[in-house]
Amino acid sequence: MSTDDDEAVRRSLDGDLDAYAALVARYTAPAHRAAVMFGAGDDADDVVQEAFIKAYRHLAKFRRGEVFRPWLLQIVVNETRNLHRSRRRLDGLVLRASALTPSGVVAPDDPELTALSSERRSALLVAVRSLPEKYRQAVTCRYFLELSEAETAQVLGWPAGSVKSRTARALARLQQALGKEDRDG
Repeated sequence: MSTDDDEAVRRSLDGDLDAYAALVARYTAPAHRAAVMFGAGDDADDVVQEAFIKAYRHLAKFRRGEVFRPWLLQIVVNETRNLHRSRRRLDGLVLRASALTPSGVVAPDDPELTALSSERRSALLVAVRSLPEKYRQAVTCRYFLELSEAETAQVLGWPAGSVKSRTARALARLQQALGKEDRDG
């Protein structure tokens, strides 16, 4: 856990709302990204808000020495799952291409490269959406949220070995799907 997070958690437990506000400011973007990528869609803001409220209410249960970010993202993921259960349907993974636009990859004055990059990104998103849920979740945490294997295991509540094997299987399926598309296109 970073010293800043550790101090903010300690101060928050002592009733310092500014310290908790600092944690909220620091982790709103990754929490929102997680909510969107786990399927909250237009409800991502509500999921994130509810996750921060629950995190604050349960901050006393947070284990000192742990890393705050995966603990919070686990709450976000659980809130997203709750959203799906309350809707009684699973729409799948909703990804916003605007959140995935890599900065500096394509020169803004090269429309051909921009179009090609956009096509590849779209193909990747379609391929990720087509993965079985457990593989989609593993890829989302590892590559889109940039979590370590241990953090992914914590967020999803899986053993580390499951994270590793499901990520490997997901990548193999993506490679096969995207490779087939290249051969067909």
